[in-house]
Amino acid sequence: MATLLTNEFSGAGCDDQALIDQGDRVLSALGMSAMELSVLLIDDAGIQELNREYRDQDRATDVLSFSQLEGDGGGDAQVLGDVVISVETARRQAAQHQLSFEEELALLLIHGTLHLAGYDHERSPEEAEIMKQKTWEIFAILYPGKKAAASCEF
Repeated sequence: MATLLTNEFSGAGCDDQALIDQGDRVLSALGMSAMELSVLLIDDAGIQELNREYRDQDRATDVLSFSQLEGDGGGDAQVLGDVVISVETARRQAAQHQLSFEEELALLLIHGTLHLAGYDHERSPEEAEIMKQKTWEIFAILYPGKKAAASCEF
């Protein structure tokens, strides 16, 4: 398994290696240890540009996912896709969710990776509940006993 991290946000103030390790643990929890995951940390302007270009929504968001599952699946590792996280939005949301900045980054990483794994909270209320439960199940692996504020809707 391999989580690759590119941090384009100067002064992000996060532990890049810890986020890489968490990405590997998320893949393992999903039974996708052979997959490769790319994580990009950027600012609000950068994620707004991607959101506008790929989702036709001209606003910043917290996390975007771009699947790379293509081809016949040959080779040692298959590329699952890319998770793009806005560091600026993560900082703001951390306080709202009563999480540390690192916990919020992990939560967004989980959310984005679940989308790459086929989970989608926008399909139906039932699927939203399934994704929410899976999110908290994996978050509990990374942060046992930690709960976010009730306002956190992941």
